[in-house]
Amino acid sequence: MKRLENKVLVVTGAQGGMGKETVKRFLEEGAFVVAADLNVDGVVETEALLPVAADLTKEEEVSNVFSSAMRKFERIDGLVNLAGIAQAATPIEGVSLADWEKIIRVNATAPFLTCRAAVPPMKQQGGGVIINVASISMVRPRPGLNAYIASKGAVVSFSQALAIELAEYGIRVNVVNPGPADTSMLGKFSSKEADIESTKETVFKKSVPMGRLIDPLDIANSLVYLCSKEASIVTGAVLNVDGGRGI
Repeated sequence: MKRLENKVLVVTGAQGGMGKETVKRFLEEGAFVVAADLNVDGVVETEALLPVAADLTKEEEVSNVFSSAMRKFERIDGLVNLAGIAQAATPIEGVSLADWEKIIRVNATAPFLTCRAAVPPMKQQGGGVIINVASISMVRPRPGLNAYIASKGAVVSFSQALAIELAEYGIRVNVVNPGPADTSMLGKFSSKEADIESTKETVFKKSVPMGRLIDPLDIANSLVYLCSKEASIVTGAVLNVDGGRGI
């Protein structure tokens, strides 16, 4: 039997580097997947895959993701929040209020909205799992990522608050902290003047004690584990998938 056989899992940020790999691994493990992102062009609906376009900072669009999932699959066993945006390294005095509010809205408010929408069907079913993807930068901050780190710190605290609140309902809530991952998003953390490819090699890769950037598959595999029965007693945990970056 596959590890996620017949589980219905909602994945946000499904078109990103980590998102695509996660959707792929979930399908390989027998799950039904609701793939939510701002743009799902080119993603073909199948018996096991439902693409849903949504701006996850808007309540009505989040509601549509979960109502669409219930219409097609009639249950929701898990939610994985991968959607997020980066911050170009910027000194605090250069961060506008609009920049701050956008980062908080996408990285912290959107997970609040999706978690809030996922909980009622999970309670009705008698259980479920939520995984919010944060960042190892909230453990070991890097200069200039002030708003981003604040948003990810909020996600961790929020997740642990939910873990204790929802334990009695059989709903597990955990966090994955990726290290610097080999995705297009990584270059967006560089200052606007920096050479992106050079920064990846000389800054981000060098910061990982194990000597390589984190592969999206590393993250996807950790999410498979946390969504599976193998992690049935794991809740409130923060799993660093970072090659030692957080040490």
